[in-house]
Amino acid sequence: MSDDSVYSNPLISRYASRQMATLWGAQRKFSTWRRLWVALAEAEAELGLSISKAQIAELAAHTDDIDFAKAADYERKLRHDVMAHVHTYGDAAPSARAIIHLGATSCYVTDNTDLILMRESLELVRDRLVGVIAQLSEFARQYRDLACLGYTHLQPAQPTTVGKRATLWIYDLVQDLEELEHRIASLKARGVKGTTGTQASFLELFHGDHAKVRQLDALVSKKLGFDSSYAVTGQTYSRKVDVQVLDALAGIAGSAHKAATDLRILQSRKEIEEPFEKHQIGSSAMAYKRNPMRSERICGLARFVISLQSSAANTLATQWLERTLDDSANRRLVLPQAFLAIDALLMLYENVANGLVVYPQVIARHLAEELPFMATEAILMAAVESGGDRQDLHERIRQHSQSAAAEVKQRGLANDLMGRLAGDDAFKSVDLTEMVDPARFVGRAPEQVDEFLAEIVTPILQRYPQRLAGEAEITV
Repeated sequence: MSDDSVYSNPLISRYASRQMATLWGAQRKFSTWRRLWVALAEAEAELGLSISKAQIAELAAHTDDIDFAKAADYERKLRHDVMAHVHTYGDAAPSARAIIHLGATSCYVTDNTDLILMRESLELVRDRLVGVIAQLSEFARQYRDLACLGYTHLQPAQPTTVGKRATLWIYDLVQDLEELEHRIASLKARGVKGTTGTQASFLELFHGDHAKVRQLDALVSKKLGFDSSYAVTGQTYSRKVDVQVLDALAGIAGSAHKAATDLRILQSRKEIEEPFEKHQIGSSAMAYKRNPMRSERICGLARFVISLQSSAANTLATQWLERTLDDSANRRLVLPQAFLAIDALLMLYENVANGLVVYPQVIARHLAEELPFMATEAILMAAVESGGDRQDLHERIRQHSQSAAAEVKQRGLANDLMGRLAGDDAFKSVDLTEMVDPARFVGRAPEQVDEFLAEIVTPILQRYPQRLAGEAEITV
């Protein structure tokens, strides 16, 4: 069959970066298995087992030249993927055939490889996350004091600024970054633990020398790039680790979904738009449309990642005693696809953040439509301070407000509350123009943006000065 006649995973063909796709590809996976076998042989030799330098050298010379067709033939015969690759490696390095995988169980290569790939994937996700934070921070700084209508319950509320709203999106990502950093720092190797985690096979190899078995575990873990291994395991490292990693990815997905939804709402109000290219088509039927397709895709990918969170939790919950194999197929799907999807999502998010278009006049118009109602308390206080009767003034404002609201809702006219109040002698002592100056209502929003960027974001950007650029081409 041709490549076009079978299903192609869109995470690979459309969304994720080549970098992340390669990281979870077959070549990287199985060459890592071989490096693990080399590390095991080296450590065992260093601790006195009869493994020659020539055997190790032959293994090291063939870590990357994998005969995948031969491995597939072996797997069809043996029905065991790890042993298929043991035999394939043995054919490539015949002098070392007898010592490949010595004392190990399949999870030595499968679990340690997954931990290595997850750590590198988390580092890539971290770098992409910092890139989004950097782009949004520039946006927040640029619009730190542009007053806009705030919303609670998706109803007009006290004004904020465009920049302050962006800091809410950024701060979610900052907290996601803290969780990522913690997860990266917490990952350990599975090490060499044997078939049920008791290290019995290694104790046999070293003739009952417990100290050497412990040394072997530490030495192999160090060769794999980890400071330590998990203190105890069954046949596998605890799937609690997968849950924690998926929780971190789902957290990023939730943050991105929230921000992308906000942008979709704001684009519907024509206040802020995501990038839209010169020849881009928004709708196949409605030629005028400028749909927020990138933000919508962020939301779609985010929901997918969030849905995978439950798979990891259920896998942990159903690992009976020392291990069951029902985790295998699930993890082959969940782990790579969660990382591929979050990678794609963050590339889109950075692309959107880098190209946001703001329409200050529309924002000002929407604010002006609601600001008179919000200014009434300040107008009331100013009129009382000038000698007016608070209860009489309150009633006048109430009547004028209801009349103005009726004009807006029933006749579709502009909010004329300020004109009504200006025509009422009871408010002649109040400077109504000053009372509806948006700057009066945004509180410390501009200063909060400055402080947040200086105190929270700048240290992050200094900690990660080299940041990934998004892919050259974003599939919309």
